[in-house]
Amino acid sequence: MADTVSSASVPVMLGAQGYPTALEWIARRAEAFVIPLAALIVGMALFSLFIALVGKSPMQLYETMWRGGFGSWFSIQNSLSRAAPLLLAALCVALPARLGLVVIGGEGAIVLGGVAAAAMGVATSGAPAFFVILAMGVAGLAAGGIWIGAVGALRHYRAVNETISSLLMAYIAIALINHLVEGPLRDPASLNKPSTEPLAETYRIGNIPGMDVHWGLVVGVIACILSWLLIEKTRWGFAARIAGGNVRAAQVQGLAVGPLIVGFTALAGGFAGLAGMLEVAAVQGSANASLAAGYGYTGILVAFLARHNPLAIIPVAFLLGGIDASGGLIQRRMDLPDATVLVLQGMLFVVILFSETFYGRFKAFNPDLWQRGDLLKGPDLLKGPDLLKGPDLLKGIA
Repeated sequence: MADTVSSASVPVMLGAQGYPTALEWIARRAEAFVIPLAALIVGMALFSLFIALVGKSPMQLYETMWRGGFGSWFSIQNSLSRAAPLLLAALCVALPARLGLVVIGGEGAIVLGGVAAAAMGVATSGAPAFFVILAMGVAGLAAGGIWIGAVGALRHYRAVNETISSLLMAYIAIALINHLVEGPLRDPASLNKPSTEPLAETYRIGNIPGMDVHWGLVVGVIACILSWLLIEKTRWGFAARIAGGNVRAAQVQGLAVGPLIVGFTALAGGFAGLAGMLEVAAVQGSANASLAAGYGYTGILVAFLARHNPLAIIPVAFLLGGIDASGGLIQRRMDLPDATVLVLQGMLFVVILFSETFYGRFKAFNPDLWQRGDLLKGPDLLKGPDLLKGPDLLKGIA
């Protein structure tokens, strides 16, 4: 039972360790914010060393990056446009991660969703605009869902590693779209850049009023919110978290792990396929090789940086979208390759993966290890567990 202590006539609830429950609540949740933020800072510091080694100014680069991604209303709109597909691509990684699966083949679902939507748009040409756009959305969802759902089925029923299979299937999907765009679905009028027949303007998705950003951004934000509700507020999400923690324990409890894996991976792939549909209907106007723009791979970084939290994906996607949008300005102003931002993303991803080893190692984020007086000890609170002291590690827990 928590104790109640009055101070200035205001009751303060105390937790099990004698500290205010609000402080314990903040401490438990601060870890998921502080460690990724620290990893982001370390990654950018390492990238600064790389830039200095090639003879450029890191400060000038970050200033240019800020100006290109966030320095003006035009830059912000450009960043938001790039964030729209990243929201859905990141969900393709985050949802299966709740089941303990590492799916990194969202790029394949994006391109297949795009080409399926384009084919549906051409096939239903002449129908009312609402029906055509809806049919394109369903086609994109279905194509991506079937593709990534197959990865989940292979994982559960045939024990095929989902990381390897999803990556290989992404390459297959890209080869398949190249075949379709340059063959059966090719528009005869597309000479230099093979593509499907362009969508009529009536069937294009327009911009949000007052902004030069298409409605795909709103779709992505809604998808993130609904995904959070699914994971945190429904029995399916609870079952997924249980299965992600221990599959055998979930099976012992009678949970249908197979349908959970296939269902969550199919939903994740559907979101990625929807991102491809939005790229066709709102940006490209047709399906072509430009669909393989790397959003699926950047979405991996977004999901890991957000700790697979659908709500945290929203600001992280905006951040990475801004970094991606600044690539062209960096190339023009600093005479650096456009792929410079890819180097930064790679460094950030490596540091984010390394930072996973620090979770659970700091007493400041674990109220169960606190003792009375620890808050007055300053730096001692930040010390991680000493793995070399053997039985002493259990002191304070007993």
